Amino acid sequence: QVQLVESGGGLEQAGGSLRLTCAASGATDNHYCMAWFRQAEAKEREGVASIESDGTITYADSVKGRFTISADNAKNIMFLQMNALRPEDTGMYYCGLAVSPLVDPLKADYMDYWGTGILVTVLS
Repeated sequence: QVQLVESGGGLEQAGGSLRLTCAASGATDNHYCMAWFRQAEAKEREGVASIESDGTITYADSVKGRFTISADNAKNIMFLQMNALRPEDTGMYYCGLAVSPLVDPLKADYMDYWGTGILVTVLS
């Protein structure tokens, strides 16, 4: 089993920055991909950024140039640095982990484990 715990969310003004952290524990040695997803009210969960075990990084178009994903594999921690925040970035942010190779690392259906989520609110 894998446990994922997100931290670092909160309230921020548009244009500001936040840094999210996802701490993984349990059977994480052979994971293929970790990723950040978000879900706004009344909307589907969408992929934000992913980082695969070989270092491949993928971003959603909406966050390219503003968000940066990184990971410390030795400590099983993943980060999401969010700059130039916009009100449309508001939502619950979730950490996901996939144990097997997958075609689309930003597709929620492919994740095997999820954190409980953390709220990010960006004020206009």
